[in-house]
Amino acid sequence: MASLRAYLGAYMVRSRVRGPLSRARDAAAFRRIFEAPTFPDPNGVTYEPGIVGGVKGEWVRPKAGPGRRMLYIHGGGFIACSPRTHRPVTGALANRGFTIFAPEYRLAPEHPFPAAVDDVTAAWAAFSAEGAACVAGESAGGNLALVLMGEARARGLPMPWAAALFSPATDFMSEDGSRVTNAWRDAMFDPQALAAIRPMYLGAADPADPRVSPLYGDPTGFPPLLFHVGAREVLRDDSVRMAERARRAGVETELKLFPVVSHAWQFAASMLPEARTSLDEAAAFLTAHAPHAPSGSTQR
Repeated sequence: MASLRAYLGAYMVRSRVRGPLSRARDAAAFRRIFEAPTFPDPNGVTYEPGIVGGVKGEWVRPKAGPGRRMLYIHGGGFIACSPRTHRPVTGALANRGFTIFAPEYRLAPEHPFPAAVDDVTAAWAAFSAEGAACVAGESAGGNLALVLMGEARARGLPMPWAAALFSPATDFMSEDGSRVTNAWRDAMFDPQALAAIRPMYLGAADPADPRVSPLYGDPTGFPPLLFHVGAREVLRDDSVRMAERARRAGVETELKLFPVVSHAWQFAASMLPEARTSLDEAAAFLTAHAPHAPSGSTQR
């Protein structure tokens, strides 16, 4: 059963965000909406700029001591946001025992596909060379996390030990399923907003390319995957279908649908029980699959 705060949060997102997003048609408009201040930066962690693999980003470290290593890939429709905007999530995960590097990958439309893929892969190549690590990301960042695992396999890079994926966009082809049934139920996204973002990121790329739509790739050999998605999201089936495909490929997979919550509800951990539950369960899943204790790396 959803909490009263979940209903209140979804109402606030619907009343303040969905309308402006449905009318946005260029990157500047989307950025004003996506990058608007939301929740405070969590305490108990430090935030420091860094460069990994030639990619700028931000280190987020728990003050309590070194945590297990995580590459967190932020969302924002491939066209907006940054590690700074995602501190409510990265800080919350750091407080759950992770030392995080969040890459500031290049954004479309100035840098369309495959710029973001190239950046997160370069960051992962350097990050994973320093020791075992996991990966997490939400929305567009969840897409890039899945694509990254395919790139790691293809290039012979170390694979993450596990991945936590919050409402990842996995399919740029389908226009059925939850994209229809949840078109009016989703508190944040009108399908028109997704349609406007799509060509900004794709450029001339094939939407069926597995590096664009990981649903059409082969997840064989991927590490354990955790999917959390809202039952009312237009992107619900992106997680459901990707989880099904991963299971068929023999990948250990967990999928949980949360009722009522809006897209990227993990941002609201300071007020929303469902956000804390999602982050707690993701941290537990990743920790359970960690190959060793925290390394204490102070890589910058």
